This record gives sequence, structure tokens and C-alpha cells, in this order.
Amino acid sequence: MNILAIGAHPDDIELGCAGTLLRYVRLGHHVYFLIMSEGAQGGDPAVRAREQESAAKRLGVKRVFWGGCEDTFFDASRDIVSMIERVCDEVKPDEVYVNFPKDSHQDHRALGKAVISATRYIPRVLFYEDYTSFDFNPEIFVDITTVIDEKIEVIKLHSSQVERNQPKALDMLESVRAVAHFRGFQGKVRYAEGFKPLRYLKLIDANQA
Repeated sequence: MNILAIGAHPDDIELGCAGTLLRYVRLGHHVYFLIMSEGAQGGDPAVRAREQESAAKRLGVKRVFWGGCEDTFFDASRDIVSMIERVCDEVKPDEVYVNFPKDSHQDHRALGKAVISATRYIPRVLFYEDYTSFDFNPEIFVDITTVIDEKIEVIKLHSSQVERNQPKALDMLESVRAVAHFRGFQGKVRYAEGFKPLRYLKLIDANQA
């Protein structure tokens, strides 16, 4: 399969679904990234772009597309939707992963809404969880127990963000593991990532019957 993961900023994808993507890559599927902005409001954009490229390489991502949007200033405009459509036309994804649109960050909200329009003909589109998401009640779970440590190592490559002073002195890496443990409890495994489907076409073939 071809899988397209879309994030508003560097590190969004890794926080939300790196475990799932690692499992896909290990099975031989092709993963692509579309990063909408370089995250200038959260640090030096050149540094953040380098960190993103390093993390994507560690994940085994085939290619990173950059949206060229200005951090905190993009919306679900026609131009943004068209740009996402062009990337989808090139990648031809079987599945798309993106920020959940119910979110306190304006870029996450805008991107989620834009992807709803841009992926209207794609059969499997799933929203992943970020720390600024709210009302996120996952309906699909992916067991990431075998790759949780590797997910943590990938997130460490976004060192400018890991080392930032987080609100309430929260530790990013501890938080990642805590969320994965909670979603694992919900999914009846040790560690999991949870997703809200916009649309999910279940495939049934002779090997699954």
C-alpha cells in the first residue's frame, strides 16, 4: 500500500502515529509525509526541518513533501485543498492519516478540515491524536507494543521540541508512553495508537475470510 501521513508541523505525525507507520514500513508498505509548515513559531524553522527529515529517514519514509505554509496562519482555503490534492494525485494513497480537526491549535483545525475536502475520494482516512486534541474518542486501535521504544527514539530526533519547557513541566517522552499505555488499555493490548476514522473501507479477501 501507499500511505500518506499529513502533519501541520514537524513532529505532529510522529507523536500521533509513528508506531503505526513503523509497523507498515516493516511490512513493506510505502509511507510518505506531507508537512504543511516548518513550525517557525515553535523554534528555528531550519532546525525543525532538519529534525523532520532525520525522523522521516529513521522511520523509512519514501519522501517528505513540504507544504510551504506559514506556521499559525494557514486555513482550509481553496489553495491549501488543491495543494493537498496534488500530493494525493502523486502518491495515490490507500490510507491517509492527519491531525484531528477538534483541536485547540488553529493549524490542526484548519488542516483537518482541508484534508476532509481534499481526500473525498480516498476510501480510508483516519485522524490521529495530538496533545492539543479534545473530544478524541478513538474507534480504531493499532497495537504498537513491538515498536513503542522505536517510536520514542524517532521522537527524540525532534530534539528542539523534546528539550523545550512544556506546560506544567510535562515531559514529552513520558507523555508519549503514557498516552500509548492508556490507548493500549482501551484496545486490550499493552501499547496502542488510537484513531478516529473519517471513512474506513474494510477490505475482505480470501486470506481474511
